[in-house]
Amino acid sequence: MSSDTSKSIVKGVSILSLAGIICKLLGLLFTVPLTRIIGSEGLGIYQSVYPTYNLLLTLSSAGLPVAVSRMVSSYLAKDDPRNAHRVFQTALWLLTGLGCICMLLMLAGNGLLSAWTREPRASMGFYAIAPCLALVCALSAFRGFMQGQQNMKPTAISQIVEQLCKLLFCLPLAYFGARRSLALGAAGSLLGITLSEACATLVVAGIYFRQRSVFSRIPQLAPVREVSTRTVAGQLFVISVPITISACIVPLAQFVDSVMMVPRMMDAGLTNEVARSLYGVFSGLVIRLINMPTALALAVAMSLVPAVSAAQALQDRSAMQKACNQGLRLAFLIGFPCSVGMSVLAKPVFGFLYFESLAPEQFQIGWELLTVSSLTVVLFTAVQATSAILQGLGKQRIPMYTLIAGVSCKIIMNYILVGIPGFHIHGGPFASIVCYSVSLIPNLYYVCRYADIPLNLKEWILKPAMAAALMGLAVWSLQLILPFHRLCTLVEVAVGIGVYFLAAFCIGAMDRADLNAFIGRLHRRRKKT
Repeated sequence: MSSDTSKSIVKGVSILSLAGIICKLLGLLFTVPLTRIIGSEGLGIYQSVYPTYNLLLTLSSAGLPVAVSRMVSSYLAKDDPRNAHRVFQTALWLLTGLGCICMLLMLAGNGLLSAWTREPRASMGFYAIAPCLALVCALSAFRGFMQGQQNMKPTAISQIVEQLCKLLFCLPLAYFGARRSLALGAAGSLLGITLSEACATLVVAGIYFRQRSVFSRIPQLAPVREVSTRTVAGQLFVISVPITISACIVPLAQFVDSVMMVPRMMDAGLTNEVARSLYGVFSGLVIRLINMPTALALAVAMSLVPAVSAAQALQDRSAMQKACNQGLRLAFLIGFPCSVGMSVLAKPVFGFLYFESLAPEQFQIGWELLTVSSLTVVLFTAVQATSAILQGLGKQRIPMYTLIAGVSCKIIMNYILVGIPGFHIHGGPFASIVCYSVSLIPNLYYVCRYADIPLNLKEWILKPAMAAALMGLAVWSLQLILPFHRLCTLVEVAVGIGVYFLAAFCIGAMDRADLNAFIGRLHRRRKKT
C-alpha cells in the first residue's frame, strides 16, 4: 500500500504538473497579445473585475471539490463505490446551486461592485463573467469525483481545453471590443473566459459519462448501507466549510488589493491613470507569471488529498507518513528552483514577453516586481502542500487559521508599504512574502505533529535549496556573458534546468525513484503506439 501510495502521488503530480505547465504557457500566449490589444490600462480594468469573480468562485466552489475528493477516496478505499457515487451526485447539485446563487449576486450587485473597485468601466466585465460562476462550480464537482479516484487525467484535459478556448474566444472578443473602448475590450476578454469554461465543462462531463460504465464495474465488497443524501450533504458541509474559508482568504486579500492599492498609490502621489496602469502591470502581468510555477504546487496538493485520505481511512499509518514525506519533499523540490530561477531571470523573462508591449518605465517596474515576487513561489508551494496534508488528515481548520493570520499581515503590510511615496507598488511583493511565511511555519509544525513525522530539514529544504542556489549562480554567470536577447533567454532557461537536475542528483535531493512513475508512463505509452 505504501509503495502504491507513493507512486500514485508522483504519477498524479506528473500528470497535473505537465498539464499545468502547458496551461500556463497557453495563458502567456493569451496575456501577451491581450496586453497589446487593451494595454496596461485595459488590464487594470480587467483586474478590477477578476479578483471579485475569483472571490465569489472560491466561495462557491473551493471547499466542496476537496471534500468530494476526500470522501470519494475514503469510500473507495473501503470498497464502497455506491456511496462514493452518491457523494458526487449530492455535490453536483450543491455546487451547481451555489454557483447559480453567486452568479445572480454578481449580476444584481453589478453597480455596487463597480463602485467598490472605483472603476465604473468595469460594469460590463461583471456582466460578462457572471455566468462563469455556475459553470465552474459544476466543473469542480466532476473534477473532485475523478480526483477522488486518483484519476488526474480528466482534470488535466479539461484545464488544457479551457486554455485553448481562451485563445480562441478571448482575443477576438477583446480585439473587436477594444475598437470601440477599453471597457468593451476588457469585457470581451472576460466573456471569452465564460465561453472557455463552458467548453471545459462539456468536455469533463463527456469524460464522466464515457467512463461511468467503468466505475459501475467496481465491485461493492463493503456491506450495502446506503448513506442518505442528507447525511452526505452534512458531511460535505462539515469538511468543506473550513476549506472554503481557507481558500477564500487569498482571493479576499486580492479583492482588498484591487480596492485598496490604487487609492493608496494615489495617496503616495501618483495620478489615477498611472496608479491603475501600475496595478495592471503587477496584477495582470507579474502575478500571471508567478502563477505559472504555482500550477505545480496545486498539482502536488490535488494529488496529496486523496492519497492521504485513503491511507487515513484504512488506518495505514506507514502509507500516510510516506505520502506526507513525499508530498513535502516534492513541494520544496519544485518550489525552490522555480523561485530562484524566475528571480534571477526576471529581467530577460519579462523582456522576452512584454518588452515591446510596455513603456520603458513600466517594463523596468515590472521586472523589478517579478524579481521579488518570485520568492513567494516556494513559500506558496509549501503552504499548498502542508494545507493539503492537513485537509487529508481531517485537520482542515488549521490551514484556515494560519492563512487568516498570514493574509491579515499581508493587508496591513500592503496598506503601509504601498502608501509610501517612491515605494508604492513595490510593497505588494514584500507583503506576499510575509503572508506565506506566517502561514507556512505553523502549518509545518502541525503536519509533523499530526502525521507523527520528524521535521526533515535536510531532505525537504536544505538539499533542494543548495541545488537551486547552484542553478541560480550558473544562470547569473551566463547572463554576464550573453547579451540581452530572446534566444539567449531560452539558452539561459535550458542551462538552468539542466544544472538544477544535475545538482539535485549529485547532492541527493532527487533520485531515480522520483522519475519512475513518469518514465513508466512514457514507456507504457510507447508500447501502446
